[in-house]
Amino acid sequence: MAKLVINPNKKVSKINKEIYGHFSEHLGRCIYEGIYVGEDSPIENVNGMRCDVVEALKEIKVPVLRWPGGCFADEYHWKDGIGPKEGRKKMINTHWGGVVEDNSFGTHEFFELCEQLGCETYINGNLGSGTVQEMSEWVEYMTFDGVSPMAELRAKNGHEKPWKVDFFGVGNENWGCGGNMNPDFYANEYRRYQTYVRDYKAGEHVEKICCGANVDDYEWTKEVLATCFNHSQPFQHGFMDGLSLHYYVHPEGWDIKGSATDFDENVWYKTLNKALYMEELIKRHGVIMDEYDPEKKIGMIVDEWGTWYTCEPGTNPGFLYQQNTMRDALVAGITLNIFNKHSDRVKMANLAQMVNVLQSVLLTEGDKMVKTPTYHVFNMYKYHQDATLVESSIETETIGTQEEYQVPNLTESVSVDENGVLHLTITNLSVSESYEVDAAILDREIKEVKGEIVTEEMHAKNTFEEADKVCVKEFSDVQITEKGLKFTIPACSVLHVTVK
Repeated sequence: MAKLVINPNKKVSKINKEIYGHFSEHLGRCIYEGIYVGEDSPIENVNGMRCDVVEALKEIKVPVLRWPGGCFADEYHWKDGIGPKEGRKKMINTHWGGVVEDNSFGTHEFFELCEQLGCETYINGNLGSGTVQEMSEWVEYMTFDGVSPMAELRAKNGHEKPWKVDFFGVGNENWGCGGNMNPDFYANEYRRYQTYVRDYKAGEHVEKICCGANVDDYEWTKEVLATCFNHSQPFQHGFMDGLSLHYYVHPEGWDIKGSATDFDENVWYKTLNKALYMEELIKRHGVIMDEYDPEKKIGMIVDEWGTWYTCEPGTNPGFLYQQNTMRDALVAGITLNIFNKHSDRVKMANLAQMVNVLQSVLLTEGDKMVKTPTYHVFNMYKYHQDATLVESSIETETIGTQEEYQVPNLTESVSVDENGVLHLTITNLSVSESYEVDAAILDREIKEVKGEIVTEEMHAKNTFEEADKVCVKEFSDVQITEKGLKFTIPACSVLHVTVK
């Protein structure tokens, strides 16, 4: 029996709602067909945004959305995506699929989407192929409420009042597709460009995100921070609010990746082992960040994460369309538990991507829509948003079929919300074994317990023919004991228990 100890009185850190953020790039069918179908589409929409998709995303309480990329961001020129749609420039999306990008989804459409979702906005600026002036004018266009050329242009295009930009990424993956820069070169560019990402309205700060490392490039983290804070007053208001980190799980490596649906137990455990690597990355990059920011004022922003498999057979390889199984549900549960546990440093994360791309929460085909297993995990974990992480620990055993890819059998995190309600999320990584859990909850009189679970065999997925194969189900097998709770978590499952 696994012993779990929860101390609700030991509050650790706030779990920012933004940890449950999402990412939408001009890539494949993420935006076009997935989110945006245009006002004239026979698919039900409001101002071009699919009603079914918007409603589904509102259900999981999407807190923040990142756009327009990704690699696309550093070749995106924002003025191509404003004004009458018939006059917008067409271009070839050289990064993703070589298809025509007609720019019908631009700045105005993005803010329309975020308003419908009720979420915060995360704009990624073009540092790789754009100019300081271009970035500066985009910020002015979006946020300035006064007399200026860009404010006048915005009004001419139908939006007199400015929008609120919550987060602004100063470039993306500038170590790679964003310009193949060295860390010191990028850091000096960051210093220059961020200067012109101005706060135009008193009391409304645009939080600036600096381009951080690719996976375990600790040298990038160290050199970027060293250069950024050389001859700078550290932590002057608004200089740097976040440093990004990108990590994808490739079960068979970057070149091969592996199938999204055809895998055995060896690959199952290898995938989950690689998902758990996120914790080491957060800790080791965090140690470097602590040297320059011991008070943790700069957030670690994991604005691209998730599984990345070989695309589905018969689809455009540049569209990165993949199916989503219980394996992805476990990756999501494991990763979100890790983010919760490190919410003192991790302040935002963005799953890649929202619809029809990589580990998406939704799949669409024409007027049909499917919620993936990953969607249902986000739906259960939404109760952690803006709650407070409390101290918890669990006894685990090591499982797996290959020594080098073994994993703990269980992972967990626990938070308390503003009403004093405890939320426990726990994952069972075993393909075949269930485990009894004896949870001691210190200094707490338990009045009511509710459970919900996502569980199926490891290959289970939702399709357009069988949309609800994997879904959230009630979990009633939780006993209240003298000291806390007792339950058995089934194999291959993600469980959420609410304790009042």
